[in-house]
Amino acid sequence: MKFAPIAGLLLASLLGCGTPGVPLPPSLDLPQPVQDLRASRKGDTVTLFWTVPRQTTDRTNIRLRRLGPTRVCRSLTVAMTECADQVKEVDTPALVAAGEAGAEAKAKANANASNKKPQPAPAKAAPIPASATDVLPQSLEQKNPTGFVYYAVETLNTRGRSAGLSNQVEVPLAPTLPPPTDLSARVTADGVVLTFTSILREPSAPDFTYACRVYREQQGSATPVLVSELPPSTSPQTQLLDRSLEWQKTYLYWVAVVTQVQRHGRTEGQVEGDSSAPVTVFASDVFPPAVPAGLQAVFSSVGQQPYVDLTWAPNTDSDLAGYNVYRREDKGPWTRVNSALLATPTYRDGNVAAGRTYFYAVTAVDVHGNESARSPQAEEAVPSS
Repeated sequence: MKFAPIAGLLLASLLGCGTPGVPLPPSLDLPQPVQDLRASRKGDTVTLFWTVPRQTTDRTNIRLRRLGPTRVCRSLTVAMTECADQVKEVDTPALVAAGEAGAEAKAKANANASNKKPQPAPAKAAPIPASATDVLPQSLEQKNPTGFVYYAVETLNTRGRSAGLSNQVEVPLAPTLPPPTDLSARVTADGVVLTFTSILREPSAPDFTYACRVYREQQGSATPVLVSELPPSTSPQTQLLDRSLEWQKTYLYWVAVVTQVQRHGRTEGQVEGDSSAPVTVFASDVFPPAVPAGLQAVFSSVGQQPYVDLTWAPNTDSDLAGYNVYRREDKGPWTRVNSALLATPTYRDGNVAAGRTYFYAVTAVDVHGNESARSPQAEEAVPSS
């Protein structure tokens, strides 16, 4: 019995360490399936976008050395259960490495700009975008032009295993029309006039309608603006006036034909065709305002001070900066009498002498310095004292 105290101590020691639980299975390092897959189609090229998985199905951060490639899968079946038709494979580790390097470089640049010490990387990894393209075979479009093709992606680990496919996206198989090849642009006082060959071709199936989309992009902005969407025309040429631009800036214009899939009286999908070659336009405002009208000159005198009052109709140009007043005597040269542009359509000429006749004309000037022709003249005689 002399060993009982020792046995008790050993038992107490074991109980103090806690009772071991059920052993956890080793992590399979399976990347979580992608949940944000998106798709767009331009011509015959489909572009897919998604975010690279950064955690495993065990909700642990996935280690770069355990991350394998991502398969791009395509199918004509609405609900894919496996990647039966793999069209491409993306090097996911390279995307992650590049994304992490870019984030680190950005953090250092921001720290240097603010003269602060670089902050440690956050515990949760920043999202890393991924993309891939697929060119649709014409055989698919011809086989089922009113149908759809479906895409999914599957991210593997280094052992070639995955937790399943991503969400699936559909893309219309509708055929697209080529863009016009004769797009031209010219600058006018009202804006930029675009001219190109109209869409005269009838839809190849009753489920399709077509329209022309005209785009504009300011040079250096990389932000396209949809100027207009035009239906097919019975005229061999289409003209469009773009009034919404800003003067003294350079723009690129292009045109693309969009195919709309109609079913049961509603649009169920649309595909934009390839873009035309862009045309570059410098919207230089070299167009003067309208010539002022209705000029009248009236002599007046208060006490011993004679003067001539001028009035005319206001100019309605949106870019008007002001007016200039010109005067001459007999057949002498025209001379501007105002030192600065006039903001209102009135002027009082106090530099007149008794017994002389004066001739007046007015011009309008826009914000870019373009000056109109002189208005029809008005004359007024200053009586002799």
